[in-house]
Amino acid sequence: MIKFIIKRLVALIPVLIGVSLLVFFILDLAPGDPAKTILGEQARPEDIAALREEMGLDDPFFVRYGRYMWDLVHGDLGTSYKTRDPVGEEVWARLPNTFKLAATSTIIAIILALPLGVIAAIKQNTLFDGVSMFISLLGISIPIFWFGLLLILLFSVTLGWFPVSGADQGLKSLVLPSLALGFQHMAAIARTTRSSMLEQIRQDYIRTVRAKGLPEGEVITKHALRNALIPTTTVIGLQMGGMLGGSVLTESVFAWPGIGRYMVQSIQGRDIPSVMGCIIIFAISFALINLLVDLIYGFIDPRIKAQYK
Repeated sequence: MIKFIIKRLVALIPVLIGVSLLVFFILDLAPGDPAKTILGEQARPEDIAALREEMGLDDPFFVRYGRYMWDLVHGDLGTSYKTRDPVGEEVWARLPNTFKLAATSTIIAIILALPLGVIAAIKQNTLFDGVSMFISLLGISIPIFWFGLLLILLFSVTLGWFPVSGADQGLKSLVLPSLALGFQHMAAIARTTRSSMLEQIRQDYIRTVRAKGLPEGEVITKHALRNALIPTTTVIGLQMGGMLGGSVLTESVFAWPGIGRYMVQSIQGRDIPSVMGCIIIFAISFALINLLVDLIYGFIDPRIKAQYK
């Protein structure tokens, strides 16, 4: 198991190099001058040129990229062009809020999706099945930012139950962003659970278990659902990574003080070190989530755990 974890962590290195190189290249091609953004449009050309030289913006691409990666290896995410503060401090200050939002959204998605998918499979081709799949289709189809605006209009503006934006009111501030982010991912998990359950309840071993006289609830929960959770767990892991990416839109709509909103503000200000720092953190988080999902497989299916050993 330890050897498996170490191999996966080592495999993370080329992924980070590829992601950082691609993003650094794209940001380098983006229009605009960071020095002019910092000093303002009215700045004198000589001041802009001096600042570009001070920041090393006139160096060749691979020199700047190599310098950035050297600092990254030493735990330095760079200095923000806009605030002149260390990017690491800015990111770590916002990271708990993003993880809190993603974790709460994942819990909401799982709590809603698993029962919905299981019951839809058991009651295939019934009214409940049709309604649940229609809800799932809506969740996949509705954009997060539009659904978030609807939630704000209904629960904040009309009913006044929850705050419109920010994180000042604790749990109440977390409800609407989590619901907006979790609803879309709930749909994908529910559809996968339904398909996997349908496949399992038609297997011969389920027929044998029923023939032994076990209660139907035990047949579904202890036998069919456990095997059906393997593909569902894969989707949940992917959706958790997607929630980190989806937090960019959600945090912008609800003015949630997380990494996603910080990255949007950094992109608008051509703050390359801040954008790079956010994407590096997202990439590491996504890879670690996938590793966690692989480890969870071992607890669900002993055959997979044997492969790790």
